[in-house]
Amino acid sequence: MNVSLTRRAFTALAAVAVATSLASLSSVAAPLAEIRVDWATYSPVSIVLKDKKFLEEEFAKDGTTIRWVQSAGSNKALEFLNAGSLDFGSTAGAAALIGRINGNPIKSIYVYSRPEWTALVTRKDSGISKVSDLKGKSVAVTRGTDPHIFLIRALAANGLTDKDVRFVLLQHADGRLALTRGDVDAWAGLDPLMASAELDDGAVLFFRDPAANSWGVLNVREEFAKDNPEIVKRVLATYEKARKWAVENPADLAALLQGATKLPAPVIARQLERTDLTFGPIGNEQKQTIIASGKALQEAGVIAASVDLPGTVDALIDSRHLPPGP
Repeated sequence: MNVSLTRRAFTALAAVAVATSLASLSSVAAPLAEIRVDWATYSPVSIVLKDKKFLEEEFAKDGTTIRWVQSAGSNKALEFLNAGSLDFGSTAGAAALIGRINGNPIKSIYVYSRPEWTALVTRKDSGISKVSDLKGKSVAVTRGTDPHIFLIRALAANGLTDKDVRFVLLQHADGRLALTRGDVDAWAGLDPLMASAELDDGAVLFFRDPAANSWGVLNVREEFAKDNPEIVKRVLATYEKARKWAVENPADLAALLQGATKLPAPVIARQLERTDLTFGPIGNEQKQTIIASGKALQEAGVIAASVDLPGTVDALIDSRHLPPGP
């Protein structure tokens, strides 16, 4: 045996192993160039986070840029997440469930609010005073959002289906405008636009059910969470900082919302009256609410009967990144 050759071979192999190991460590340790996060007028905590630059401060030492993207509704947040345009996106819990059922690879990891952010809305002169009055009428709605799910559930509870009314598919702001102009008979509203319609236009919330409003949840792309678990934990810890700031500074929160939405103070006050920000970690309570929404949609034929709702919700909700506090 050529000992010299063997030693050279061993040395070469060791060098390759060390280089490979260092390259692997370098790859793992390399900070992200960018984290893409949404903000939305229906998520007050996201507006605090954006304004106070808590995320920018948290990731400054990593050289990571925070890119902010506005979501106009749960449907847009889900669309952006599915396309990879967002890493973190804000939706209603039931909307996240539908997204997951439809193949959107997301995880719901945080609660940013428990709101009563949707109701069925009409003009005071429309003659509509209850859900059954919607038969044969037109309703503006944004597909794939909590208002859409709320509308479906309200119709089903009153012996109606989407075949009994005419859905006019519009984004939330356009739905509010269509109602005001008389282009539709009713609207599945969303705050703060709903509060604005109520206070500024004299619109009437003719059907309300706080329990049928699902939680406001923050979602992450499943691949992003798998590749960057520590980043997810840091983002959620920063979200918690913003949520607690919002709870402790209600007047300042209202001012921030007013600035972001360009809506008058009474409208923002009405939105915040209907928004509970005392939750953060996600867990069983959210699971049960989302499953209940799913069952109602299953009974209405919106979700296939073959879908395993408890199993899908278990796959959707991931509480590991922000465990409940003491």
